[in-house]
Amino acid sequence: MPASRPMRADARRNREALLSAARQAFLGGDTDAHVEDIARSAGVAVGTLYRHFETREALIEEVYRTEVEVLCAAPGDLLDDHAPEEALRRFLLLLVDHAAVGKGMSGVLESIMATDSAVFDDARTRMGDALSLLLDAGSAAGALRDDVTGPTLLRALGGVCAMRATEGWLVEARQITELLFDGLRYGAPQAR
Repeated sequence: MPASRPMRADARRNREALLSAARQAFLGGDTDAHVEDIARSAGVAVGTLYRHFETREALIEEVYRTEVEVLCAAPGDLLDDHAPEEALRRFLLLLVDHAAVGKGMSGVLESIMATDSAVFDDARTRMGDALSLLLDAGSAAGALRDDVTGPTLLRALGGVCAMRATEGWLVEARQITELLFDGLRYGAPQAR
């Protein structure tokens, strides 16, 4: 099978403009944003949208996948700039903020929940792996306990973020996340 050709610069710009316009619409709460409106906002024809994304659901998946990709790239930078435990604390708060993004997109994400899309399983795996990286670094530094896995911590945080239907949930979720972080420091082994 021949290798696929790289995307032309103008096609790449159009794709990025479509993703940006869709992200803005969905995060702004426009769960009923039509592909025609998204294409118009991106400055392209609707046919261009369909050349990049076969369906509206494919566009939604890619917007969400991109959000997760950006989020899960953060641990490396956080570890470069902060001590491992502070990097974890900051990433936990980024995950809470990601849940806020998810709240803005929840209506449109529902349209892909009924499909066999792997986007949510992939997101959970990537977030769990990112947390494991940070937990391992913190444990190796003797700053964090070593008996909690990334997927377990993600499940705990998922419970915190499930409150997002409640008014004022974000402030409370951040406070609970700080308590969770304090618990990860309790019982930390001595630095090796």
